[in-house]
Amino acid sequence: MEQFKGQPRLPKFAVPKRYELNLKPDLTSCKFTGSVAVDIDIVETTNFIVLNAAELTIDNRSVSFATKTSSKVFEPKKVDVMEDDEILVLEFAETLPIGVGVLTIGFEGVLNDKMKGFYRSTYNHKGEKKNMAVTQFEPADARRCFPCWDEPACKATFKITLLDVPSELVALSNMPVIEEKVNGDLKTVSYQESPIMSTYLVAVVIGLFDYVEDHTSDGINVRVYCKVGQANQGKFALDVAVKTLEFYREYFAVPYSLPKLDMIAIPDFAAGAMENYGLVTYRETALLFDDLHSAAANKQRVATVVAHELAHQWFGNLVTMEWWTHLWLNEGFATWVSYLATDNLFPEWKIWIQFLDESTEGLRLDGLEESHPIEVDVNHASEIDEIFDAISYRKGASVIRMLQSYLGAEVFQVAIFIYVFAFYNQRSLASYIKKYACSNAKTEDLWTALEEGSYEPVNELMNSWTKQKGYPVISVKVKEQKLEFEQSQFLSSGSSGDGQWIVPVTLCCGSYNVRKNFLLQTKTKEFMGFSIRNESGNASSNWIKMNVDQTGFYRVKYDEELAARLRHAIEKKLLTETDRFGILDDSFALCMARQQSLTSLLTLMGSYREEVNYTVLSNLISISYKVGRIAADAKPELVDYIKQFFISLFQYSAE
Repeated sequence: MEQFKGQPRLPKFAVPKRYELNLKPDLTSCKFTGSVAVDIDIVETTNFIVLNAAELTIDNRSVSFATKTSSKVFEPKKVDVMEDDEILVLEFAETLPIGVGVLTIGFEGVLNDKMKGFYRSTYNHKGEKKNMAVTQFEPADARRCFPCWDEPACKATFKITLLDVPSELVALSNMPVIEEKVNGDLKTVSYQESPIMSTYLVAVVIGLFDYVEDHTSDGINVRVYCKVGQANQGKFALDVAVKTLEFYREYFAVPYSLPKLDMIAIPDFAAGAMENYGLVTYRETALLFDDLHSAAANKQRVATVVAHELAHQWFGNLVTMEWWTHLWLNEGFATWVSYLATDNLFPEWKIWIQFLDESTEGLRLDGLEESHPIEVDVNHASEIDEIFDAISYRKGASVIRMLQSYLGAEVFQVAIFIYVFAFYNQRSLASYIKKYACSNAKTEDLWTALEEGSYEPVNELMNSWTKQKGYPVISVKVKEQKLEFEQSQFLSSGSSGDGQWIVPVTLCCGSYNVRKNFLLQTKTKEFMGFSIRNESGNASSNWIKMNVDQTGFYRVKYDEELAARLRHAIEKKLLTETDRFGILDDSFALCMARQQSLTSLLTLMGSYREEVNYTVLSNLISISYKVGRIAADAKPELVDYIKQFFISLFQYSAE
């Protein structure tokens, strides 16, 4: 069995098709027992079956393999749980027959307090502390609940039954209940068989809950579960969920694929939320909203988190990454499209300017020399948690928005439809496909769909953003009647990097109606598409703004002539709030990286004296505080001058 030690992924000679899973949790002792019968296809000659298991006690006497074409039962001569590698190795005396058979395993485990695997959460009911049972399997913790092929490409169907559940408790799983047998104080709950899905999306929750419910226009039952007495706090999320499901049904041109959607607030929950297929779990603050006591910011958080998790029902659950290397696409896409959905439901929120918080944090982190590429090779399950970070989520969302902006919303949406619908069709044929992992996808599959729909070099373009860390600063200057562009890697330390990108450049001149798009594929480029100067040579006319609406993941450095024009445009209120935010943020970052003088930054800040937009003003205040603190340390003699400057700067907004 030594040959299986330290292997990054499971061997491929056995492929799971269907799980019949029985679980019997004991909420008093915080233990559980269970059994699983897995239909597996032996596709290569072997006398081993290797799958994942961790922190489980395997009942060796219960382990067997039986073919479906004969009555012969194979019992392993050796059962080895390799804890370091989190795998279960079954060695048989005979070679297993090629074809489909059933692997049966009995096991037991502990409802842990680590908020992963099959764990316990606590809540108070009528002054009494009670336990609930919850699952959290992403990225690789289904193996802590039952022996399984715990990799996203190993999709299968799941038939789940919960045994000896206290009859007063609510017992939920991915699918609707098909049978509930009550025997005194206990009940057995059986659920419909699931569609094909990955193990990390399997979910079970058992506890005492209230709920509110509604239906989509095409009959999907939607519920929000929460602690007893809090049902009213679930109404806002319920309304958002119903409308978001309908928005995604239209956007993806594919209906939601399950008969119900449950969303549930969990008191002890490590992540913000988890997109389990049909049973989405949330931290309470990410799902519940109290009209009387919650802040407006909480309302927006609930809306975007719900929209994010429901996006995964298509992009992640229906079409699943082939391996964790492609996690960024799952999370980056869901983050981006959650803002698209929220903007559709609440246009008055102007949510895209708040998206700048996502991109700015991504820019800040990715400007560090210690950053990493969006797409990271994952060689072992122990490495997966490291890539659930702001680079995957925030930079990922930002580069997807950049691509959508460059290609155009309609072209992008059509390509997404091709991508999702192609795999949706493959899923419907899954029972006929020997290696049903074809309903998993890699990042390149999406780029191919987008390339075919746009006739743009999407693969090459996006590889320059996903396979290397960092991003560029684009320096632009006027040279006669031309604009001259030069890209270099931006590092917040002020040092230079050697990165080079294919940059989707957007710019406008004097008006948002006069726009140009092009790809900057080299270090330098000259562009002659605008009238750079008018006849009088007035430097304040024909302002030029690069990275229109801040949809690009890069910074811009203007020469003094172009900077002067932009200052004038800001003072005359000719620019959108997103562009005003971006110009200020870029200038501050360049100043901190010693690529621009403090004088230039302060001169620019003076153009914002009449700023009233909350997000822009908030950034202006934050930058002012940082500049003041730095100046006080470095140039104490300038403190009084800068203090007076800031008093003058904020006098208008304070009135």
